[in-house]
Amino acid sequence: MITIITKQRIETDAVLTAPLTLDGESDDHYRSPNLVKRILGLLKNVRPGSDLTHFQLPPLFNIPKSQLQCYGESVYCTGTDLLRKCADAETPLDRLTSVVAWSISTTRPLIFGVAPYNPILGETHHVSRGNLNIVLEQVSHHPPVSALHATDDQKGIDIIWCQHPFPKFFGISVETEVHGKRQLKLRKFGETYTMNSPKLLIRFLPFPNVEWTGSVRIACKETGLEAELSYKHNVFCRRNHRSINGRIIDSSSSKTIYQINGHWDRTVTIMDIGTGKVRVIYDVKEAISGLSTPYVKDPKGVSDSESAMVWSEVSRGILTKDWEKAREAKRGIEQKQRELQKQRDSKGEKWAPKHFNVTYSTETGWDCSPIESKVPPAPIAVPI
Repeated sequence: MITIITKQRIETDAVLTAPLTLDGESDDHYRSPNLVKRILGLLKNVRPGSDLTHFQLPPLFNIPKSQLQCYGESVYCTGTDLLRKCADAETPLDRLTSVVAWSISTTRPLIFGVAPYNPILGETHHVSRGNLNIVLEQVSHHPPVSALHATDDQKGIDIIWCQHPFPKFFGISVETEVHGKRQLKLRKFGETYTMNSPKLLIRFLPFPNVEWTGSVRIACKETGLEAELSYKHNVFCRRNHRSINGRIIDSSSSKTIYQINGHWDRTVTIMDIGTGKVRVIYDVKEAISGLSTPYVKDPKGVSDSESAMVWSEVSRGILTKDWEKAREAKRGIEQKQRELQKQRDSKGEKWAPKHFNVTYSTETGWDCSPIESKVPPAPIAVPI
């Protein structure tokens, strides 16, 4: 079960809430009565197969945080520092295995029936955890595209993500393909690991649930090692619920080195094909349980475009269940964005991201490259 708690250390207009975890006794306070009926009521005029990119949820169905924050939390909110394990591993095979574990850790559990806010154009989220500095920016609104850049100079780690979710409605479910590329660079070894994201599947019937599904490929061109992961869902059999399996191979020979098995919300193991030895590479209780809430370290350094500032009034309304206040605040944000777009259009101006160079190709899709090589320390921090 999942619970979210607010925690603020320094007085500021920013509203920060605890990350989504496996901890807690109940998440019922984020669920409205007759949830499935209400959601299907919202979607009654939507045709099966329709793109839901422009679909706006009322605050009753929002959690008090932006999608940018959710993306960021999957990188900076961890119980064990899996990223540093990637940088500290001695052999290419151990490094790829560590990258696989880290990649799985970014697959976070979600609450059925509620979703984060859709980020506005130019919204940012800047957070530090120790020496790891992360910045995210919403670089496109229609279609929604989010970019992430993280650096840890002490360990020589660089992360670049480009996320373009594409949700479709299929009558009794919503399936979201997450387009875009993820890169993890280990500068010390001159290695770049590229990977994609699994799909997000939301089912309304026969049993409401949220799952990750589909295939993930993690490849390192420099070492020739690859990992193939398959996220599976099965609403009728708890034993196979949220299962994951796959293998680690040498791409030059297509030889399987390790078999991967487990559940992304429990533990994942690898078995050495040569020796039959099995060991745990990922334990969700260690990775994403007991996570700390980010706090404002430097109130003056928080930008007006920061997610926790942009949505602060909406979040306060949700947290106090003052739905009218939340609705008014959300309408105000949306109206301001429409006015800003009209102003740009009337002047013939084109909006440009602050932190990323963004390109689009029909062949390769969206690409987001950081303008700066390093991410500076942030005014928002995560306790270690």
